[in-house]
Parts: sequence; structure tokens; C-alpha cells
Amino acid sequence: MSAGTPRERVTEAQHLCAGADLRERGLAFVWDVSLWGAPARAFAMRFDGQVVAYMNRCAHVPTEMDWQAGQFLDLDKRWILCSIHGAAYEPADGRCVGGPCGQGRLMAIRTEERGGEVYWYPSADIQPVAFDDAPPAATHSPPPESAP
Repeated sequence: MSAGTPRERVTEAQHLCAGADLRERGLAFVWDVSLWGAPARAFAMRFDGQVVAYMNRCAHVPTEMDWQAGQFLDLDKRWILCSIHGAAYEPADGRCVGGPCGQGRLMAIRTEERGGEVYWYPSADIQPVAFDDAPPAATHSPPPESAP
């Protein structure tokens, strides 16, 4: 596909991870997406038994929020917290509950858990990352030669 060629919009479910990979109020699963045609990151976590997913983008200032890779919850594991300015969000629905995010809300991504696996659904704004070339083939080093 040549540069500048529009890509067909993807709408079908995309596999994300095994449901067991998302522990209650634990580390989030972070993955790459295309937001409005530009590279961006998203995250999914389990909160009160439900898988929720959002763009990793604070409503106050569009910056990634995790304070360490996959760490989005405050120390009490109650709120999603932006590590930059302290904006706090309700994990269940992404609405701002405190800090500089005002009436803002995180950009939600629809998810579904079935058969022990988690899937996410692209939207008009959020699409899977597209690659023009196939990923590089795995390479294997030859085994070391044994000494005579």
C-alpha cells in the first residue's frame, strides 16, 4: 500500500489479551492504536470485575497518564490518576472526579470478554495500528559449534 492511500476502516473485534492477564485493580494492558490517524496508546484493566478500556490520554492535557508502564490507579486502587497533573477519573465510566480535568471524561474503548479472552472494538476515531510491511521474520542463531 502506498503512502497517502486511505485505509479501510476496521470494525470487527480485535483480540487484546487473555482475560486472566487482567487482574482485579492490577496492572493495565497497554497497546498501540491509531487515534485520528496518528499513533497513540490505549489501556485496558479490570475494575470491579469488568474490563474497561480507554485511550491513554488525559482529558485535561492530552498526555499519557500512567506513572509507570501499566500503572494507572492511585495508591488506594480506587481512581485512575493522571501522573502529570493529578486528574482523577472514575474507572467504571472514565468521568473526571477531581483535579484539573473539570467536566472531562476519558475516551472509552468498547471491550468484550468471551471464552476467557478480551477483545476491543475499533471506532471511527480509534483504529488498529496498520503496518505497510509484514513484520520481520524470526531469526535464529545457529547452535554453537561443539569443541572437538
